[in-house]
Amino acid sequence: MTVVERIGNTELTGAGTGAARDLDWMDVEKQLSSMAACGDRAERRRRRQHIITECLPLADHIACRFAGRGEPSDDLIQVARIGLVKSVDRYVPDKGRFMAFAVPTIRGEVRRHFRDSTWSMRVPRKIQDTQLRMRHAAEELSQRLKRAPTDREIARELGVDDGEVSRCHSAHWAYRPVSLDAPRGDAEQECAGIGELRGADDPGFDSVEDLIVLSGVIAELDPRRRAILGMRFYDCLTQREIALRLNVSQVQVSRLLDSTLARLRQRMFVEVAAV
Repeated sequence: MTVVERIGNTELTGAGTGAARDLDWMDVEKQLSSMAACGDRAERRRRRQHIITECLPLADHIACRFAGRGEPSDDLIQVARIGLVKSVDRYVPDKGRFMAFAVPTIRGEVRRHFRDSTWSMRVPRKIQDTQLRMRHAAEELSQRLKRAPTDREIARELGVDDGEVSRCHSAHWAYRPVSLDAPRGDAEQECAGIGELRGADDPGFDSVEDLIVLSGVIAELDPRRRAILGMRFYDCLTQREIALRLNVSQVQVSRLLDSTLARLRQRMFVEVAAV
């Protein structure tokens, strides 16, 4: 028995396999061979439909193996049945057992569905595949250890480093992000949504860029003009008080302030326009 055939048999072991395990797969292969040799197109379609219908339990069983991952069961069954149809259409009777071909084909179709259709953000395919393997490994380790496994134990089971397991945990939120309208789960505020935890925009944010530009423009002024600006707007001195400190007239202070502010306004306009 080949490795692929053993995998196929593994899919049908355990409880809940039902009709999938009871199918006569040798008879199914005979029907497939007969269909391949049939020359009548209408009869060939009829036999194809009969085989697909007879093998539906296999597709449904594989779909159930992927349940509990956030996708509706009906969607998974539909995808698995598409994989079954592809298996029937692509199977070559002389190339091996149908079970060994159908199981990985159906399973691959479901995995592609998870990779390509259910992620709200683009996540590398390697991480998506590893996350699926992590889920299987966690289930097996939980049964074996009788407790929830640690990330390190999962990494050792999969043969990957701890960092990759952490990245896969982070990628989980890209699969099914939480809505801002979702309840917070707070017993005191059951109706409050997560979005209400978002802080309001600080009105000071709008002026941050202006302050950054302004500081650069002020640095270009000569020391005397910078000193006058500091005394007027930082120390809050009047023009008269500034004049007394600098031993100049109030008129000179007024002119220096006016010309300095005009220069700052002009430079600010040029800098902001350039941005």
